[in-house]
Formats: sequence, structure tokens, C-alpha cells
Amino acid sequence: MKLLLATGIYPPDIGGPATYAKLLIDELPKKGISVDVVTYGKSGISRSIPKGIRHIFFFYRCFFKAIKSDVVLVQDTISAGLPALLAAKLACKRLLIRVPGDYVWEQSVQRFGVKDSIDDFQNKKYGFRVEFLRSVQKFVVNNADIVIAPSNYFRDLIKDWVKNKDKVITIYNGINLETKDKRQEIKKEPKTIVSVGRLVPWKGFDMVIEMMIDLPDWKLVIVGDGPEYNNLKYQISNLKLESRAELKGSIPREKVLELLKQAEVFVLNTSFESFSFQVVEAMSLGLPVITTNIGNLSEIISNNVDGVLVEPNNKKELINAIEKIDKDSLFKEKISENAIKKSKNFSIENTLNELIKLF
Repeated sequence: MKLLLATGIYPPDIGGPATYAKLLIDELPKKGISVDVVTYGKSGISRSIPKGIRHIFFFYRCFFKAIKSDVVLVQDTISAGLPALLAAKLACKRLLIRVPGDYVWEQSVQRFGVKDSIDDFQNKKYGFRVEFLRSVQKFVVNNADIVIAPSNYFRDLIKDWVKNKDKVITIYNGINLETKDKRQEIKKEPKTIVSVGRLVPWKGFDMVIEMMIDLPDWKLVIVGDGPEYNNLKYQISNLKLESRAELKGSIPREKVLELLKQAEVFVLNTSFESFSFQVVEAMSLGLPVITTNIGNLSEIISNNVDGVLVEPNNKKELINAIEKIDKDSLFKEKISENAIKKSKNFSIENTLNELIKLF
């Protein structure tokens, strides 16, 4: 079988869709499914090409590759989603769309000044640009043959976008769990916090940096790139935290895993998550995870059992959780062991089996 994977981002880009794409590229051929990729960025069509023109290039590349493929899987609703949908229809191929997030909400927060949460955003009307993007997104999702959500929480949200709700299904993201037994190979860095993700407003990295003022014995490492990079760099400088807070930028996955193995705590202070690869990867390594009780994260973590859930941007709760893990060795050991066990529910093998059933 031949699969065409159309994705907006791909390594070296940072983000869940890029990680997911790379896992499919590495693992599906082992199951007898060859994978071809169309993407943007360094691995595909240059983002320096003006908008509109690069989307046309994306469409043509998708079309000619779709002719030679059996199924098209796209994991973007607009920039890759619309060209891939048109190409799949023209080539008479089935199209599955994996919806990793609400692209319109993300763009509205970053570009159009929207402050509402993703849940509130679904039921409100905004200006022309927002509503135009929303109409395109709904058009793409409605015309896909199958819509894949990465969590039950996000599946329920997407169902409000489509007429045929039965075609929206959940397939949890999977990660490669083979690294978990290698945790002891790298020397630990005491009192080190690691946080990983796209540097966008809803990830709450600014609060994590601010929190370091109240944790003078700790160090913070943030991995990722995005539009907030310069703002976060300025914040670190302004708070005089250069010696204790570091922005690593975009680095290879192997280096990210190395940092996770060295760290004492993983923190993700996010206000939205459809599914977090970073949380599951940290759990699979036995690294204590502190994250927020939003989106699908309560589907991954049971509070105080295999991780700690706090309210978004609640500095006091974050600090209390870090100090509890640091001081209570029995609690730390318990959630670490339970996290390793829980992470097995999100193996790449489970994800691949579910995808292959669809194919």
C-alpha cells in the first residue's frame, strides 16, 4: 500500500504534527506501507515563496503524488489541508484528515487579537478574516472521508464542525517507547526543569520563566521555537535570569530526549492541548510531569497518581508541585513508576494498528 502524507510541518520543525509525521515515516514501512511526504519548510516547499503561490505548488505536488498513492492522509486543515483535499478529489483518492488543533483559533490568538479560550471560541462570531478561515476549515473537514482526532476531548470539539459526526473518530497519538530503559545512561542534573513546545502564547512559557524568581536554586531549560521566542528571550534578560533560564530553540529529537533524561521535573503550563507528545515522552522516561488540567491532559494524567495537574498560569500551584516532587521522594518515585506504566497506552504500535485498520 502507498500512503501520501501531506503535512504543514516536518522535522526539523518543532511541534506535534512534525513528530507524528516522522514517526509514520519511520514506522509504517515496517508494516508494509510505503509513505511519500509533501510538506513546507526546509524539508519541502520553501516558506519564502509568497502565500498563495506556495499553496499552488503544494497542490500540484500533492496531485502528482496522489495519483501514485492509495490513500491521502493530511494533518492540517488549511495551509496543507485545502490543497491536499483538492488534489485528492481530483485524483479520485480517499482523504483522511488528522486534526491536531484548531488552526483558526491559533491564528486568531496570534494574529487577530482574540483572547478567548478555544472552548469559548467555538461558539462566538468574530471579524471577516476569522470567519473566512473558519469557513475554509469546516469545508475541508466536512469533505474529508474520515476525520481523526488525537483525543476524546478534541473529537467532541471537532464534531461541532461537521454534518456527519460519525466520521469523526479518536486515535491517540503514539510515541516510540524504546528509549525508556536508557534513563540511567545519562547523568542527572539536580533541580533542573525542562519544558518543551512551540513558543506560542497559549503554552504559558512566560509564567514558567517568571516562576523561576521564586525558585532560586533551580534551573530552567525551554526547548522549541516560535513567534514568542524574542519576547521570552527579552523576559529572561529583563528578569536577570540568564544564568538559570535557557532557550534552546529547535533541536533534534535525540537531544530533546537527552535533556529529559537529565532533568528532575518536566513542566508544561499550557492553556490548550489536543494531545501532548512531550508529556507522554517525559512520562515514558519516568520523569515527573507537572502540567495543566485542560484539554485532553486529564486523559493522559491522573492527578497525583502518574503526574500532577494544576490550573493554567497558577504560579503558586506550579511551585508547590515542584517543591513536593523535590522533597517527597516516595511521591516522586510513585508517580515516576506509574507514569512509565501509563505511557504504554500511547505506544506508536497502538496508533499504527488503528491507522492501518482505517487504511
